[in-house]
Amino acid sequence: MLTVTVPDQELLDRLSDMSDRVELVLWDLLSPLPTDVAQRVRVVQIGHYWAAPERWKRLYETPNLEYVMLPSAGFEHAIPRVPPGTILCNGRGVHSTGTSELALALILASQRGLVDALAAQRDGHWYNPELPSLADRRVLVVGAGSVAQAVVDRLVPFEVEITQVARTARDGVHGIDELVPLLRAADIVVLTVPGSPETHHLLDATTLAALPDGALVVNVARGPVVDTDALLTELQSGRLRAALDVTDPEPLPSDHPLWHAPNTIITAHQGGNSDATYGRVASLVRRQLEHLLAGEEPENVVARL
Repeated sequence: MLTVTVPDQELLDRLSDMSDRVELVLWDLLSPLPTDVAQRVRVVQIGHYWAAPERWKRLYETPNLEYVMLPSAGFEHAIPRVPPGTILCNGRGVHSTGTSELALALILASQRGLVDALAAQRDGHWYNPELPSLADRRVLVVGAGSVAQAVVDRLVPFEVEITQVARTARDGVHGIDELVPLLRAADIVVLTVPGSPETHHLLDATTLAALPDGALVVNVARGPVVDTDALLTELQSGRLRAALDVTDPEPLPSDHPLWHAPNTIITAHQGGNSDATYGRVASLVRRQLEHLLAGEEPENVVARL
């Protein structure tokens, strides 16, 4: 029987109908497993342990571990923490809906001045300025993964002009070597790329300077994709606007000037943090286990360590 650990009771309950074929073990990586169980474990489903590296050390106590599965699309944080000889799978697709919803909400909130409207409401002030629409704007989506596609799908009904750019050119997608000229023609740029050495400071002082005055930078990717100091300079000058679900550093310190930058909306890495996530994680884990039971390669393999 395939022995699999899951990080919480909810996931265990959602998969309980597989218990005749899979030994499901509740393990949050805090306490050691009984030795006999640790010997049997082949698959570990990781929870959201972004800030708890000590938990990852427990993986080394499972000598027959073959697969480590993440709930997140991002996986760069896991690679140095996963034992050699294991296969790492990410949660590609799980957070696409929630993250794209938030990206669209951030765009609309910024374009239609909702932050100022809420402030005016609190003050009992009738706030009725003419503001930029989303319709007819030129939107550049940076990335071509599942989140990027979900963002594109949700933007289409808003009558915008959409351009997409990714690491390599393909049908309908520009290559990253065209980024600067594409930024020059963008009213809104939405970042959806994974964090990696290649995407570190993809938007720096030079690339941010390519954006037209008044352009909106939306980051639902990873904080370090944007050079925070360079962005802050542009925001404090009033030349650019920003809507950020991720920051660098993260969490953003309470005294960081980015909190008070003009024309800036910040949410606390909320993209995939919705009640729709749990069922989607369970569905992915179920598919992964079915693949393994059938002797098939699992989905979303991102590294063989």
